Amino acid sequence: MATENVALASGAAGSTLDKPDTQVTRSPHPIVNDFSIQIATVNGSGSQSANSVLLRSIFRMGIPVSGKNLFPSNIAGLPTWYTIRANKHGYVARKKEIDILIAMNPETAREDMLSLPAGAVAIYEESADLRQYRSDVFCYPVPFDKLTAAVCPEAKLRKLVKNMIYVGVAAQLLQMDITAVETSLRKQFAKKVKAADLNMAAVRAGHEYAAATFTKQDPFLLEPMNATHGKIIMDGNAAAALGCLFAGCTVAMWYPITPSSSLVENFIDLAKRYRVEPDGKATFAIVQAEDELAAIGAVLGAGWAGARSMTATSGPGISLMAEFAGLGYYAELPGVIFDVQRTGPSTGLPTRNQQCDLLSVAFLSHGDTKHVMLIPGSIRECYEMAMNAFDLAEQLQTPVFVMSDLDLGMNNWMSEPFSYPDKPLNRGKVLSADDLKRLGGFARYKDVDGDGVGYRTLPGTDHPLAAYFTRGTGHNEKALYSERPDDYQNNMERLSRKFDSARALVPQPEIVANTGAKIGILAFGTSDFAVRESRDQLRNEYQLDTDYMRLRAYPFAHTVAEFVSAHDRVYVVEQNRDAQMLSLLKLDLPTALLTRLRSILHYNGLPLDARSVTDELISQEGI
Repeated sequence: MATENVALASGAAGSTLDKPDTQVTRSPHPIVNDFSIQIATVNGSGSQSANSVLLRSIFRMGIPVSGKNLFPSNIAGLPTWYTIRANKHGYVARKKEIDILIAMNPETAREDMLSLPAGAVAIYEESADLRQYRSDVFCYPVPFDKLTAAVCPEAKLRKLVKNMIYVGVAAQLLQMDITAVETSLRKQFAKKVKAADLNMAAVRAGHEYAAATFTKQDPFLLEPMNATHGKIIMDGNAAAALGCLFAGCTVAMWYPITPSSSLVENFIDLAKRYRVEPDGKATFAIVQAEDELAAIGAVLGAGWAGARSMTATSGPGISLMAEFAGLGYYAELPGVIFDVQRTGPSTGLPTRNQQCDLLSVAFLSHGDTKHVMLIPGSIRECYEMAMNAFDLAEQLQTPVFVMSDLDLGMNNWMSEPFSYPDKPLNRGKVLSADDLKRLGGFARYKDVDGDGVGYRTLPGTDHPLAAYFTRGTGHNEKALYSERPDDYQNNMERLSRKFDSARALVPQPEIVANTGAKIGILAFGTSDFAVRESRDQLRNEYQLDTDYMRLRAYPFAHTVAEFVSAHDRVYVVEQNRDAQMLSLLKLDLPTALLTRLRSILHYNGLPLDARSVTDELISQEGI
């Protein structure tokens, strides 16, 4: 799977790819800190530790880097690929081409090899003889089994230790700082000294073999930089879990589903560490429900009771949550739902990436229902928007959805360190007993301030006028049951006003503008990384300037219409088949602006790359 055009099937024997006729020659120009590495292994082979060591070693050399794991939706035995991109300019989106292949899976080795571009590098088990398939690729055959047996006497451990051999080989060929490799490795095995020593011996064996055996012909090199100083590496699910902790979340109700499970698992670890009193009493509640419908029901119940509560799921779970999501909207109950999106429909490709839940979440439930969505575009925003979501849920008294995706949630990203919260929690319009004494009562669903948000009390408020009915059926502003047409219409209009008020409260779009550019680009979430790189390609290769707006929430801010009206054509970039974000924009924008909108769509399950954006935009522009 060295390029996006290769099938994901495990067998390569039927491949129709042909052997190129060109010959590889030594490259006179070194390519420094600008390439991608793809490690092809088998799911369950223990390669994760080796890949993490390789990634973090490059990061420790001060080189911007990102890592993406493409794994199958089974426990073990099928092909898996891990891609590391190092780029001195800071580009961290997936690169369409693979520059260096480490082929450790014999089932996909031929297909992986045939898919490489000319001038790429292949590191592989020497018995596989991959050189027979390509004469235009730099080949480095390695006797992995022999080297592993020499450093690892225990046969049962060799499968795991074998992976560290390729770390050593790659380190030598790329001229990596071996000290950085050892530091990363010992941190990986910080609590297992013997394991660290054994794995480091394997790294050295690979490093020494490559130094003694190979004359470097390829151009790819790593040189120390200082572009990662002070930065951290983390995945989005872990960052979101940390945000939940700082937001004061004490209740998590969930049902496990890929790729969201690690978000709650990280929160559980944090809660056990920081939400336990000195006497050992836990101040949190975490329940694995029987299904996703039960999970969101418990979240909304906890929110009604005054707790900050959340759940995490993906597309299939979102579908099951529809009924309670409508209750939360209409009865006006706070709660936070993290949707770590994956590829659908149905079970779809559960370990592949897409941004395909936008329409289903925006209108989740039946009748006239609209939900607030926050759309993080980095791990730092996963952390920040997690905190923001709990504030918004209570300010707006409604479910708030945080729309992450698999690429952001489960893969490793660089970031500036997160900031410690400097503002108190915003609990919204909650009336205390003293407030009720002063006011003499309240109407739960009355719009006092003109923003569509009523006042509420929490269960246990010590005042006889604190009580009200929480209704998912028709009601008037005093929370009394009503089927009167005017009561229903007034209530629905108030909810619409509340949604409109949210435009100013949700995270505002980020705008990068070049004065006079006729073309605009709209994107969101993880598409941002590819779009930023694509804009540089458009400028450098085609002398085409573009303006850029990154959407960060729904409902849309008023500046979105202003951005569209300022450009002749606006390309909406998204990772789904049906242009879901474009559909939301068409529902929101003035009719006169709709003809300016265009689509760039990517939906093969792989994270978006810059070249695909560039090529499609240029094609539509007719350049």
